[in-house]
Amino acid sequence: MNAPPIIVIGNGIAGITAARHIRKKSNKPILIISKESTYFFSRTALMYIYMGHMKWEHTKPYENHFWKKNKLNLLKETVTEIDPKEKTISLSNESILSYDSLILATGSVPNKFGWPGENLKGVQGLYSKQDLESLESLSNTINHAVIVGGGLIGIELAEMLHARGKKVTFLVREESFWNNVLPKGASEMINLHILSQGIDLRLKTNLSEILENENGRAKAIRTDSGEIIECQFVGLTAGVRPNIDFIKNTTIASNRGVLVNKYLETSEPNIYAIGDCAEQQEPLENRRAIEAIWYTGRMMGETVAQTLTGEKTAYHPGHWFNSAKFFDIEYQTYGVVSAHPQEPEIHFHWEDLEKEIAVTIAFHKDSNLFLGINTFGIRMRHEIFNQMLNNESTVFHVMEHLGDCNFDSEFFKSYEKEILSKFNQDYNKEIKLKKKSWTRIFNSKIAK
Repeated sequence: MNAPPIIVIGNGIAGITAARHIRKKSNKPILIISKESTYFFSRTALMYIYMGHMKWEHTKPYENHFWKKNKLNLLKETVTEIDPKEKTISLSNESILSYDSLILATGSVPNKFGWPGENLKGVQGLYSKQDLESLESLSNTINHAVIVGGGLIGIELAEMLHARGKKVTFLVREESFWNNVLPKGASEMINLHILSQGIDLRLKTNLSEILENENGRAKAIRTDSGEIIECQFVGLTAGVRPNIDFIKNTTIASNRGVLVNKYLETSEPNIYAIGDCAEQQEPLENRRAIEAIWYTGRMMGETVAQTLTGEKTAYHPGHWFNSAKFFDIEYQTYGVVSAHPQEPEIHFHWEDLEKEIAVTIAFHKDSNLFLGINTFGIRMRHEIFNQMLNNESTVFHVMEHLGDCNFDSEFFKSYEKEILSKFNQDYNKEIKLKKKSWTRIFNSKIAK
């Protein structure tokens, strides 16, 4: 590389998407730096490797020859310093590299809150390839694990350990699992499902300290009530924070994350930040300043690639959506469904606790504008909800077209009639299901 390259720090979904899309439109030299792994892998697949459903090689979306073929240079190293004035970066091997443009895509690291014993052996999060390797090395010596933190990573780690036959105690400081995200009915349903899997779920329980054995490894935890729970492993999954410690001594402006404008530009020329490490200075309505989500990282990568190839583009993520799995219950969310709605947002909720399926639909009390939907145990079509939100459809339109929304009705039982019946009962309506139309039109467009 003779000319200074575009350097991408981080090889997660955000950084790799940026590099790929730049390469589609430009022959500029590109260098991707990461200490975590040589090749990009699907981070969401870590749990399935541990559970035996996948092998490591299955998590790499691209063959090893892909990178050389597309002139994407990879370097397994750690960046220790950035000099925006000189447009250089320093590496842990003491080499200094110049850049033309610099993209920070360094992701997240697990939160730690100064708990006594949080750095003992047998205490860790689950975010990186190294975390998985550490967990695997300890696995045969774990009989009882304690998971601290009631988010998505916490429940994944609980499922992983439970699948290996480990006893799992799950500490959640809130009154109900993930109730800062999920409305009350859905959160309580997930509580029951976690307990039904054999997990010792402790609500309204905080970690006070981690106790050490004679070999410097965790042997127990103490809760805020003074209870001591013996264990050989402590999973710290109380959220993540942007991985930006290495820029703290630079002139790049930061808060919790690297501060960026709508074009994903930092305070320094020719330096951009994307993915989990980026913090929007002016977040869009109903969106968080930091969104550590796979699809937002991908969108940011595509956006910054447009800018770096001559078409300056603002970041517009569209309507919020996400998906997850709570043991056997699949979860999807589209639009805005507040955990604690305040008027004019109101919720319609339907559930079948015996089958562990539920739907929550948010809409405007006065205009009946459809705001968003959560589904549990039912797969729905992203494209249709996205169109409904774009078209500012009413909740009545959504209810009429529930049949179109069902993703897998051909193979699974449909619940549209039960859902609509309860809606009509709750709101004294006589809405009827429309014959499926949108799906047929959508599929015909694909066929063409």
